[in-house]
Amino acid sequence: MTTVATRTVEYPADGLMMIGHLALPAGVDRRPAVLIGPEGPGLNDFQRRRADALAELGYVALAFDLHGGRWFTDPQEMLARVPPLLADPDRMRSIGHAALDVLRAEPRTDPARIAAVGYGTGGAIVLELGRDGVDLRAIGTVNALTTGRPGEAARIRCPVWAGVGSEDPIMPAGQRDAFAAEMQAAGVDWRLVVYGGALHAFHHPPVDQTVLPGVGYHQQHAQRGWRDIVGLFAECLPLAE
Repeated sequence: MTTVATRTVEYPADGLMMIGHLALPAGVDRRPAVLIGPEGPGLNDFQRRRADALAELGYVALAFDLHGGRWFTDPQEMLARVPPLLADPDRMRSIGHAALDVLRAEPRTDPARIAAVGYGTGGAIVLELGRDGVDLRAIGTVNALTTGRPGEAARIRCPVWAGVGSEDPIMPAGQRDAFAAEMQAAGVDWRLVVYGGALHAFHHPPVDQTVLPGVGYHQQHAQRGWRDIVGLFAECLPLAE
């Protein structure tokens, strides 16, 4: 296994002190980098391990924070914060830009070679970075088929990959259709993968807490989704150029 160095990074965003997780591959050279957005409850060890796994592949990776170091175990508490955030593209962009600034400032990061992947709320945030015209090599989203303000998807400058469970009640068929129509109308290079039989957050291993209805883990599709994301980066963010 490649030696990976990790550290906590603190930075202000959305009126909070965010606590992100930075993972660095072995070596001292500049490398392509990936910004990782967590799902609605916040940043936990699962997404920190995603950053570590990408660093093992050779990428600089930053898993960013949503809630000032908090992981919400109470769905109602999460719902008090997340829907207002999702309804405010400018707030989402401010959270994304703050994390992106941290990633760009890391000496190991090649600032011309950055991609982003996000899950749920984190996926909505990285899509908003794309709609804000940020220069990314690729955007990957899981369970985050959010649509933006009219016309702004035309500012997306990279391929977009989106994955969703066929049985996800939070991202139902109508939402899939709206997302696809937005991307197509904007001329984006987009892909949508529907994982048959999967619920919302199918990628996330079970947690010992109450979850929203329609949330459930699907081990096989979780593995497939991860391979699809790694494949996206292999295509759009190769480790050697």
